[in-house]
Amino acid sequence: MNFPTFIFVVVLSFAGSACVSSKKYKSLSKEYETLNSRQTSLQTELTQCNTDKSKLMGQQQALSEQVTFLKENNTQALSQLENMSVISKQQAESIQKSMENIGVKDAYIQTLQQQMAKKDSLNMALVMNLKGAIGNLADEDINIKVDKGVVIIDISDKMLFKSGSYDITDRAKEVLSKVAKVLKNQPDIQFMVEGHTDNVPYKGNKILTDNWDLSVKRATTVVRLLQNEYGMDPKKMLAAGRSEYNPVSENTSAEGKALNRRTRIVILPELDQFFKLLEPQQKT
Repeated sequence: MNFPTFIFVVVLSFAGSACVSSKKYKSLSKEYETLNSRQTSLQTELTQCNTDKSKLMGQQQALSEQVTFLKENNTQALSQLENMSVISKQQAESIQKSMENIGVKDAYIQTLQQQMAKKDSLNMALVMNLKGAIGNLADEDINIKVDKGVVIIDISDKMLFKSGSYDITDRAKEVLSKVAKVLKNQPDIQFMVEGHTDNVPYKGNKILTDNWDLSVKRATTVVRLLQNEYGMDPKKMLAAGRSEYNPVSENTSAEGKALNRRTRIVILPELDQFFKLLEPQQKT
């Protein structure tokens, strides 16, 4: 028999007795209700404590497993460290030297990037000067651009030459005079004049055999004109013929063949400047 039940029995005994007053009975009943409410509250708290205990035991188990795992990894790591050999002083110096070389190479790469950026800027300035000097000619007649780090001037053969001929037209002479004026203001540059044809076999005089001859003859004609009439330094010029073997379009249509029949002026890169830039790096 628990305590509240005992109290209740006592209360009933007194209630049944003529000796217990009504006031006393009410007091004992109220005390019983209080004790009963307290018992319910304590029972709830006990249930909560048991739940918390279960959670804590689960957390303790998880932590114990983590500790075991860390101990095993620590043991394995220590074992690996014991098997590792300590680098020698010579190896340490070699690593240090390698790191220093990496720093030097990084600085060298940055210098090259700066030089390339400067060169790109100069190329764009040259393109703008050429376009400004030549004026508003259609792109199919003349196209000036920067391609793979060099300035290229493509002039269509319909403007430069008559069909199958290497005699320069008066209109082409006017354009070439403007090109020469810009290039003469760049004394440090060199350029190559390339002749290009389509794939139609050459049928002309006995002096020329095929498209190879025609492409070379057109290139030398342009170079000779730049030298003799516009005062270009011949030491700065090269003449080359590419025949039909470096097309910019398919030779399957009249439009494509027209694009392939062209004379190209290529502003050559100033390689000497890059070689000079490389020389100090090679001495270190």
